[in-house]
Amino acid sequence: MSTPAPDLTPEQLETFGQELDAIRARVVADLGQRDVDYINRLIRVQRGLEVAGRGLLFAGFLPPVWIGGTAALSLSKILDNMEIGHNVMHGQYDWTGDERLNGKTFEWDTACPGDQWRHSHNYMHHAHTNIVGKDRDIGYGILRMSEDEPWRPYYLGNPLYAALLATFFQYGVALHDLEAERIAAGESSLDDEKRDKLQAIWRKLRGQTLKDYVLFPLLSGPSFPFVLAGNATANLTRNLWAFTIIFCGHFPEGTHEFTDEEAENETRGEWYYRQMLGSANLTGGKLFHILAGNLSYQIEHHLFPDLPAHRYGEISDEVREIRERYGIPDNTGPLHKQFGSVVRKIVKLALPPLPGVRASVPGVDEPAAEARPPKPAAAKTSPRKLTAAKASPRKLTAAKAGPRKRAAAA
Repeated sequence: MSTPAPDLTPEQLETFGQELDAIRARVVADLGQRDVDYINRLIRVQRGLEVAGRGLLFAGFLPPVWIGGTAALSLSKILDNMEIGHNVMHGQYDWTGDERLNGKTFEWDTACPGDQWRHSHNYMHHAHTNIVGKDRDIGYGILRMSEDEPWRPYYLGNPLYAALLATFFQYGVALHDLEAERIAAGESSLDDEKRDKLQAIWRKLRGQTLKDYVLFPLLSGPSFPFVLAGNATANLTRNLWAFTIIFCGHFPEGTHEFTDEEAENETRGEWYYRQMLGSANLTGGKLFHILAGNLSYQIEHHLFPDLPAHRYGEISDEVREIRERYGIPDNTGPLHKQFGSVVRKIVKLALPPLPGVRASVPGVDEPAAEARPPKPAAAKTSPRKLTAAKASPRKLTAAKAGPRKRAAAA
């Protein structure tokens, strides 16, 4: 299901990493007032849209006004979630010294507490991108999104679970760091730390619910049902949009998954390499990229998660040139193409694998022997006795074929 990738030598990977480090250093040196002006302008636009949307919904008994108010509020919530909240909490503006833009304390207009998202996303996801068993964003503990996950009858519901996750995405994200599915399966207990997290989720969820579904509808008086419906529609729109952009950046056909062993003792170049192979980009115009939080440049985001996201488009051609020069496959396409690919993967992985192609018995972690060639000894494949050499997911031919090049891909 993934595309072939080049077998880079340790020397190539080192140079590859240095070239990407140079891009990052150049952008960091150029950060300044225009970046501050950009994010402050976005915040003003977001707040203006929210005020306009909520105000218009008070007259929501008029259909055109309800549509306008709902659209404005939806855009406000999308901007808050994607281009502002997500990116600020990555620490992209910590260098400004502005407490409003402090990634460690910023809070956003969604059900997930900021502190929990910073752990589940900034650390668990970005440090362990597409490492099966570590990156919990692979399926969010609900879906089967990798062939390396053993199939169970439960996964026949993959398409239904995906639709429900998309609809209630903010709540799925809120429960993400809690690892609720592991508690339900008896693999983890509700200890004191998780109880504290659950209380924080409840406080945040209670505040969000009261604001959108009680306070503002009550303030509108006779427009209560129209405000309630508008707020619910805006939240649904934001959920569906965030789900779509995030899944299109991680799960289209061609993205790679990795084993823990492949990512062990990575060098900087190998880390960059894994980020490139595990991410995908979307094409579109300037407004599309802004509404996507510039996560339409998911490859650039995974390479440089702490750079202001509006800079990704400026460096994307340079990153693409490096990728092509090293023979790393491109995974870029319009929204409809990438999302269609994601949907096909969700449906395909709902079904049991063909006999003899993939192990389909729960608890069996490795594919059938004929599907995954044995991994040769590192001494036979690398001229250097480097610990990091074994960490490269593509330096050993057999390792490269491992979790991604198998008969099931056909």
